[in-house]
Amino acid sequence: MNALNVAEYTQTLGLQAKQASALMARADAATRSKALRALSALLRANVQALQTDNAKDLERATAAGLPAPMIDRLKLTPKVIETVAQGCEQLATMPDIIGELTALRQQPSGIRVGQMRVPIGVFGMIFESRPNVTIEAASLSIKSGNACILRGGSEAIDSNKALARLVQQALAEAGLPAEAVQLVQTTDREAVGQLIAMPQYVDMIIPRGGKGLIERISRDAKVPVIKHLDGNCHVYVDDPCDIGMAVQIADNAKTQKYSPCNAIEGLLVARSVAGEFLPKIGAVYAAKGVEMRCDGEARALLSALAGANVQAAAEQDWYEEYLAPIISIKVVAGLDEAITHINHYSSHHTDAIITRDHIHAQRFLREVDSASVMVNASPRFADGFEFGLGAEIGISTDKFHARGPVGIEGLTSLKWVVLGNGETRA
Repeated sequence: MNALNVAEYTQTLGLQAKQASALMARADAATRSKALRALSALLRANVQALQTDNAKDLERATAAGLPAPMIDRLKLTPKVIETVAQGCEQLATMPDIIGELTALRQQPSGIRVGQMRVPIGVFGMIFESRPNVTIEAASLSIKSGNACILRGGSEAIDSNKALARLVQQALAEAGLPAEAVQLVQTTDREAVGQLIAMPQYVDMIIPRGGKGLIERISRDAKVPVIKHLDGNCHVYVDDPCDIGMAVQIADNAKTQKYSPCNAIEGLLVARSVAGEFLPKIGAVYAAKGVEMRCDGEARALLSALAGANVQAAAEQDWYEEYLAPIISIKVVAGLDEAITHINHYSSHHTDAIITRDHIHAQRFLREVDSASVMVNASPRFADGFEFGLGAEIGISTDKFHARGPVGIEGLTSLKWVVLGNGETRA
């Protein structure tokens, strides 16, 4: 497509989405749930076909020399497909919040004032690598009564097209407009520029990908953006704590999967437990080939471990999102220094404390300025599916409207409603 054709194409998508959004907002909960169940069934019935299309993307990605973490994100394994199918089912059974009236109260004038939850309207989703995001975004859009325009990365175009076809088939089976979920079919980057500059059609943009993509969208968009730039997450091992639990969580939080934004990049350890804890987690990391970039105290405790790759940390390491088998490790005096370090260096995504001290746990929850804060659990749980949201449209580190995993409520708005009986203002 040339630039003119791309502009016309995205305008058409926008108009179709706007028209479909009115029908989606009108559709009842049972119809929207029917579409979600149909989508779940279609996903399970098409595992082999989806993997065939996915193989084309994987082959191109390998030939292009894409990094291993990105290729990992591209894979549509049976487990990934089953997870998104379960997400659709979970959403279908969740209570419907569209049209819900809250905080209705009588005023001295006689009117009753409250708020009603309504769909956003049309949102645009721009994402990279993970094709399962197509289903997560589509299913949440259906549940919340919205329409959406999805633009996946060129590296996943065949997988995304195959998934989008199933979504539109499920919508049609339920009697809903197929245009309620549209995938941008061109890989021309001009389509992104057009999509983020159509306030007459698009009410919100959600970028999900690398820092460069999100910075560009945030800079150039003419509609509101829900975003997070980095996933520099931490585990802080406190005194007192269960050392065995701390080792288990610090291992899972880093090595269960290196590529997600909720994998930890920083490990902080209270000085009084560092001598016992660090050699144990260090041995685990060494066995799994994780490079450890340490401050002086941590380095002294870890350097003697057999097979350990221990390096001196630079200042930039405390800020870094590695998405790789690398972790920064720092020994801190205690809770106060850990909180200060996290609030200064983290990306305010997800941070966890491992502790037996209830007061320390409560302070950590209150004072750490992150979208998700955890006690004695792996940050890898910072996920819409794991939080019981059915799926997530992304993670927001903004402080308005939606924060943390963005599920159904993040795709809705509140409007004021007034119920009267002939009252007039004096």
